[in-house]
Amino acid sequence: MAKIHYDADLGLIRARKVAILGFGSQGHAHALNLKDSGVHVRVGLPVASASRAKAEAQGLTVTTPAEAAAWADVIMVLTPDTGQGALYQEAIAPHLTPGKTLMFAHGFNIRYGCIQPPAGVDVSLVAPKSPGHRVREVFVEGGGTPALVAVHQDASGQALALALSYAAALGLTRAGVLETTFAEETETDLFGEKAVLCGGASALVKAGFETLVEAGYQPEIAYFECLHELKLIVDLMYRGGLSFMRYSISDTAEYGDYTGGPRLVTEQTKAEMKEILKEIQDGRYAAAWIEENRTGRRWFEAQRAADHDHPIEQVGRNLRRMMPFLDPVETPAPAARP
Repeated sequence: MAKIHYDADLGLIRARKVAILGFGSQGHAHALNLKDSGVHVRVGLPVASASRAKAEAQGLTVTTPAEAAAWADVIMVLTPDTGQGALYQEAIAPHLTPGKTLMFAHGFNIRYGCIQPPAGVDVSLVAPKSPGHRVREVFVEGGGTPALVAVHQDASGQALALALSYAAALGLTRAGVLETTFAEETETDLFGEKAVLCGGASALVKAGFETLVEAGYQPEIAYFECLHELKLIVDLMYRGGLSFMRYSISDTAEYGDYTGGPRLVTEQTKAEMKEILKEIQDGRYAAAWIEENRTGRRWFEAQRAADHDHPIEQVGRNLRRMMPFLDPVETPAPAARP
């Protein structure tokens, strides 16, 4: 049975100085929620970072990552996974003295050995199960998002208590903070992204769109049926699970659920999912991603550019412009690489 925490001593984190390294989706939410909860917080950003002005405009103190790490008792790393190893060596390790706490919102670099903290420091994880903008929005509204908490190294004997106090300052204990391990958080997170939430869902949406268009149906109709309406179904699942979704849709749609799903997600599909999980567990997936970044990300950038121009994206951009109530956004075309 999962152990879920709904309460914590805010005094523990309020007695510490906290450095937030990064001011992206999660970084801005952590820094602002901590500040509003009465925590001494600074943001660590490179001198040339465009985010410095944004953070300062929110009333936050901004220094370089190294200066923030030297000042802080607790260092939360909220930069992209692929750059954390270099950031650790350059800005964190020289100032990671015994008694300090090193924190993460994703266990990738600890799980795969890219960062190996010294003895004498606590190493913990607080991972909101929500994008950063929702962490902030829900906190301001008086609520919280669910989260995971884990301890990799407990030098002080208080690593879990301090991590929970940090989570409470973000508002996360209002929704529940579930205990896990760095390995479980990392492996399940990578699997969910690759097999279901991003890789699986994106491939299914594109394949459905292509099937309808190739059969002669209007691309705009295919877009609505295979992408636009997906949000309606997911929102029903989000609120009440698969049962509520099936309760809310028509009997005809539910019949299609039972008859179509098993033909698409077969035993062969599940076998491939198991292979994906093995690659995550044994480190092959992480090694490939680390190598892709080390060698210039050419394959990754090519995939990004190709999908940006996929017909479903072109059709979708035009349709969304006519639906301002969606608050539509357009991502810029990926920069061309030599």
